This record gives sequence, C-alpha cells and structure tokens, in this order.
Amino acid sequence: MMTKSVNNSTEIARHNLLGMTQSRLTDFLLSIGEKSFRAKQIMKWIHHCGVDDFALMTDLSKALREKLMAMAEIRPPEIVSQQDSNDGTRKWVLRVTSGSCVEAVYIPEKGRGTLCVSSQVGCSLDCSFCSTGKQGFQRDLTASEIIGQVWLAVKSFDGFKAHQKVDKKNGQIINADKPKVTNVVMMGMGEPLLNFDNVVDGMNLMMDDLAYGLSKRRVTLSTSGVVPMLDKLGAVSDCSLAISLHAPNDELRSQLVPINKKYPIAMLLESSLRYINGLSDNKRVITIEYTLIDKVNDTLPLAHELVALLRDVPCKINLIPFNPFPLSDYQRPSNNRVKAFQRVLNEAGFIAPVRTTRGDDIDAACGQLVGQVADRTKRKQRYLSNQNSNEEQSVRIVNGLQ
Repeated sequence: MMTKSVNNSTEIARHNLLGMTQSRLTDFLLSIGEKSFRAKQIMKWIHHCGVDDFALMTDLSKALREKLMAMAEIRPPEIVSQQDSNDGTRKWVLRVTSGSCVEAVYIPEKGRGTLCVSSQVGCSLDCSFCSTGKQGFQRDLTASEIIGQVWLAVKSFDGFKAHQKVDKKNGQIINADKPKVTNVVMMGMGEPLLNFDNVVDGMNLMMDDLAYGLSKRRVTLSTSGVVPMLDKLGAVSDCSLAISLHAPNDELRSQLVPINKKYPIAMLLESSLRYINGLSDNKRVITIEYTLIDKVNDTLPLAHELVALLRDVPCKINLIPFNPFPLSDYQRPSNNRVKAFQRVLNEAGFIAPVRTTRGDDIDAACGQLVGQVADRTKRKQRYLSNQNSNEEQSVRIVNGLQ
C-alpha cells in the first residue's frame, strides 16, 4: 500500500514495506533497480529485529538506504491506548490511516500467548451476538495494518532481537520469560475472508521464517462462512481453520449469523471439509466455535442436534459463554446450563472445552471488540435509535402504570 506524507508542502507517495511478502518486496525492489536478495535482508530487519528506520539497516548500501528513505516507510498502526487486564490480557486500540480505530488483544496462557488480530474496520456482517457488527463497517485493513498488529505486540514484549539484552557471561537472553506471541487467531474485528488478499498476505508473513516463523498449526483463520472464498483459501494458504457456527440448524443460525441465508450450514461444512482434506497434514481438525446464549442456543435438544450434525466432521468444539455488551439483550447462560450442554458433547466423544472468559474487565473478551468505526453503513446509528425508542417506550409504560 502507498500512503502520502507531506514534506515541505510536497506530497510524497510512500510504499509501506511492513505488509509486503517476500515476493511483493522483491518485485518492489526490482522495480526501483535493486537486487532481489535485498528483500530477505530488509524482511529480517523489519520482522526479526523490529527496525523501522532504514538508516539502521547497516548491511544495505548507503545509496539503497537513502533511496528507501525517500520512497518507502515501515509504518504500523498508531497505538492510541493500551490496557492490561487483571488476568494478564492486554488490549490495544490502534488508529489506522483512515482515522478509525481497531482493536487487537493478547491472551496469555500456560505455555503460549495468543494474539487476536482484526481484519476490517468494523464488520460488514451483522452477527446478532457480536459487538463489532453493531459498530457498522468502514473498510478492509491493509496487509501492513494486519501484520502491524503482530509487529506491535512483539515489540510490546521486547520480542525483537534489537530489543533483547543478552547476558555476556552465558549468552542467554535476559528476561527470556517475558510474554511471547506464539499463536495468532484472525478472530478480531471483521470477517477475514471478505478481506481475502490482505489477510492471506498477513498470515503468510506470520508463517514465513523471514518474518515470524509461526507454525501453520498456530495461525488460525476464523470465518462465519464465506464459502466461495473458503474454497479459494486452500490454494494460497495452509493455516488452521475455525468455523463460527453457533447453531446446529439453518433456521436458528440464520437468525444469529445472517450470512447463513446465503451459505447454509451444509454448504459451509462441505467447503470446510474440502479445505481440511486438501492440506498435506492429515491430522488437523476444524475448530467449531459455538457461543452459548442463554435460552437461545444452549438447550439440550440443540446439543444433541449439534452432535448429529458434526458426527462425521473431524473437529473440536470451543464453547464460548456469551459476553454481554451494550446494544444486545442476550444474556450469558448459567454455569449449570453450560456444563449440561458440554456434557452432551463430551459423552458423544467430542472434545469440547469451555473457553475461559479473559479480559472482560477491559472489554477484551470474545465478541466485545468495538474500536472506533467511521461507519459507512449507518448500522450503529440504527441500533442506537432502536435502543432509544425502546427505552422511551418503557418509560411511557412505567409512567402509565404509575
């Protein structure tokens, strides 16, 4: 992506190298008369060392450094705020080039640290249980804005080589026990498959040894079910796959996940199986995400229906108790209802852990990410108007009863 910066009243178009894969960076360098091997050097400086100043890239010629300073940049999103939860979760609010804000969340667990990355400013879908959808939609994030979330998180924990201090006596990294980004999930704001090219570039950088070198098992794309793009994914990526299901039948799922009206469950599962079966690694399974909403989709008959639906699908089922947010009337189910639903799945032989709520004290829990969206759809305005109308009607009723 090219951005414009103003220098002495002259607009200069700059190429942001942060989101360029090796092939794209190679093409860029060739287009300005440089050798292709420079791409590897620059990628290591950016993604291994966390360097965003071309002047510090000392194995590049002075002439190339000056050329890059004139026409390129390494620019992640701007950190507006950082919040740390009592449970160790960290949330960043990040301003992107349009002025809107997105959110990224780091979730520490024993033996790993998962970064939840956004793919759009808002979301063009409108799942009824998700706070992001209520904010409306502005635009897709660029590849630089996607991988920039990873870059900023790694930098936040001093994970880059340039920021690590080594004990001169034993050669060991000092404070090596600091949090690390070991997993990335494309489960933040937005529907990743509706920003296909930029998300694929971002994920490929996450898995590239010249960048972050994450295992394909540790980079997960979550989708609500954009079937045509899921069918394309296998040709360009071998990341892990999660399906945002939330209901075992089309009638209920269409209420919760409106895109189901276009791509119903059978079509989505068939596409998911094609993707998994096409991977060279035949041991991977699909992650099924199922948000449990009190007295909506958490009944025992629905649990048995889910068992029947997924009986021949290689999967694990993540049960996610609903996290309340403004503009929603849904409620979180009781622990007893959650355990009863889980018991049905476990007794049928499914691995079905209940996801522990993390970061809810800073609104960083699953389904709570909102950012600040310059909404092109006016969806948020409609939700607020409906909420105000309902509140006014309630007041009139109460006053009438008095």
